[in-house]
Formats: sequence, structure tokens, C-alpha cells
Amino acid sequence: MRFLRALPVPTGRFVAATALASLAVAALPLGTRSALLAVNTLLVVVAVVDSRLAPAPAALTVRRDFPDVVPLGQRAELAWRVENSRTRPITVEFSDQLAPSLRAPTRRFRIDVAAQTNATVRTTVQPARRGRFVLDHLTVRVHGPLGLAGRQAPVAAAKTLRVYPSFASRDEAELRINRARILEVGLRSAQGRGGGTDFDALRDYGPDDEFRRIDWAATARSGKAIVRTYRAERNQALLLLLDTGRVMAGRVADVPRLEHAMDAVMMLTTVATRLGDRAGFVAFDADVHAIVPPSQSRGQVGRVTEAMYELEPRLVESDYTSAFSAALARFRRRALLVVLTDLAEQAIHDTLLPALPLIARDHLVVVASVQDPDVVEWATTRPATAEEAYRAAAAVASMEERRRVAARLRGLGVTVIDAPPGKLAPALADAYLNVKATGRL
Repeated sequence: MRFLRALPVPTGRFVAATALASLAVAALPLGTRSALLAVNTLLVVVAVVDSRLAPAPAALTVRRDFPDVVPLGQRAELAWRVENSRTRPITVEFSDQLAPSLRAPTRRFRIDVAAQTNATVRTTVQPARRGRFVLDHLTVRVHGPLGLAGRQAPVAAAKTLRVYPSFASRDEAELRINRARILEVGLRSAQGRGGGTDFDALRDYGPDDEFRRIDWAATARSGKAIVRTYRAERNQALLLLLDTGRVMAGRVADVPRLEHAMDAVMMLTTVATRLGDRAGFVAFDADVHAIVPPSQSRGQVGRVTEAMYELEPRLVESDYTSAFSAALARFRRRALLVVLTDLAEQAIHDTLLPALPLIARDHLVVVASVQDPDVVEWATTRPATAEEAYRAAAAVASMEERRRVAARLRGLGVTVIDAPPGKLAPALADAYLNVKATGRL
């Protein structure tokens, strides 16, 4: 850490001492303006000497200790450790560059450090916004022996705190991974269908096996019923296209639509890579902002998250033609393409529909959107006032618009998922697993 030149700074104790001395001089029978000036001058001289006796901030070691990555909305502990190598105790105040959206209780600290030891102060953050937060420096003040003044200097100590999207559907992802693995060994789950289409092995017939799975040739050779088991296909391709245009800036359940879509991206990437498939990612609006090539490695979720955590919706129309062209130029193999956007009729009609022929012929296409539960409630609740009646009419029109868009997309062979917050990611994962189970890729 590099310290800049330290400046003398008075403390609250100096202000209190000056006020008390002024009151005392004014209360004296012979108190004069010159006496008051002399007392205040003396206090200033003592404060300056006190500040010069304070250790230079450069003599201290201040270390930050907190994680490089914090998920959005989750708590994390931040700590600062101050080391004192001098032979007497010191009092240190410092402040750090904690942005308001990190929601720390305080960013200013005061700590007493004993001689030749260290002390630590802690606080917590619970970020309310994604992104990269660069902490350039700390401002450190060391008090003098009398506590009337101190020496203050900024500390050049760059560190970056990254706030990733919230992975709210993590548990749902694990549930579906476990369910798919059960199906791979030929067992049934409570809600699963099929067992894949790639032949895996032969085994003895069991009471829960389907009659159509019997291998008659193997049964004739062995003299007992033998069934074929299948596993879901592996090394298939899943490409996630995340729209970051204006339609994703609207808020649903108090957060932008983009946040719900990012949760779905993380869930699908997790499920696909854990089941042996390759997942890729493209983020776009009027321009393509991020591309992550398909991979089935366990680190793919981290790469996709790293690529999208700084993305914010832009108030521009999204260019689907350019996005699809960029994706197909890199990923030519038949794949399941999942487009995460909003079912806004005008935007879909003007931008997505003209671009669909680029991908619909050679790929399976899913269009996914998060549904606003408030709009659903307004449309289904009996209005009691004129204002509620107007709101209900607008909500009904909005829902009808979404139904028309979905019907038109389905007519073109596209699978459409329009689900409320918390249900979008699981519904998309179920659609992907159904594609695997039925061998449509």
C-alpha cells in the first residue's frame, strides 16, 4: 500500500476543548478578546504539535479482507486489520469506498490498537446491485497522543469486489440433475418421462420395466426376460441467447426482467454441463456484448456468470438478425437455442419474427419470458373503483397480447415458455430435459 502525504486534521476533542476554553475565558471577570485569542492560539499550537507526534499513516499496515465475489442479495463479511509496530498504543480512524448499493451499515471506523499488535474491525454488506466495484484507496487518520489532532492520508490500495447475479434456482437445478441421473440408469422418477435414446446396457427384467424395453434376442439366449436400458444423449449443444435490450429493463417482482433471465441462464448451464452436454452463451441488444463458446466443463457456469454479471439493459431495440448470425457463425452444429426476452408484441413482430428463419430450420428454438404476477392479478381481480377498472382493462389487454405472440411463435414451431418469477428457470430446465428424453436433438 502506498500512502500519500499526510495532512494535520483536528479531532472532535480539539473542537470540544476550544469551545470549553472559550467559555471559561468569557466567564472570567477580566476576560478580554486578547485573552481569548491567546488561549485559542495556544490550543492550536498544542494541536499542531500533537499532530506531529502522531505516527505517520505510512508507518501503519492496513489490510482489507473480504471475498472477491459476492452474489447479489447475499450477505458477506468485510474486515480491515490494522497493524501497529510502535511501542505505544494508537487510535486510528479510516473510511473505505463502499458504494451505497453495497448496503454496508457504515464505511467509517475507529479502532484502538495496542502497542506492537493488531486489531480488526468488521462489517457486512448485502449488495442491491450487480457489477464491478473498484475500491481504489482508504482514507486513514492517526490520532496524536493527546487526541487533539492527527495525521491523515489516503491509502492507495486497489481491490475489486464483483457482485454476481443471484442464483436463486440452485436447489431446483440440483433436483433436476439428480432426477435425470436416476432416469439414466433406467429407473423412473415421480415426474420424469422416458429414459433417453442412447443404448446403455442389458439387465434382468423388473416389475417396473416397460414391456417395450424387452430385448427378445437376449431373452431367447438367456432363457429369462432381459431389458435394454438407455441413457440420455450426451455432448449435445445448448445455446443461450440473452436479450439485454429495452424490453428487459421492465421490472417484475421489484427487479428488472434481466435478473430473472440471468437466473435461468445459470440454471440451464449448470444442468446441461452436469449432464454431459455443452452449453454456450451470447448476450446482445443492438450489438453482441458477450460470447462464451459451448463447453461441458464444470467451470462453464463460472465463465458464463463472469461474462454477464456486468450487463445492464440498454434502452435500444435488439438486433436478433445480427445476434443469430454471430451465433451461427461460431456454432454450426444442431443445437437447442433458448432466447430469453420478453413477449412484447411490437418488439417480437419487428425484430424476432423476421430473424427466426435463420435458426428455426436447423435448430430447436425455445423463447422464454418472465410473466408479471401483478398484471395477472389485476386482470383476474374484480375492480372496485374506476381506476382499478382501467388498470384491469390494461392488464387484460397485455395478457391477450402475450397470448397472441405466443400462439404465433408456436405456429412457427417454436416452444414458448411464459412463467412467473421463480418458475421461469425450472420450466426451462424441464423443457431442456424433455428434449433430451425424447431425442429431438
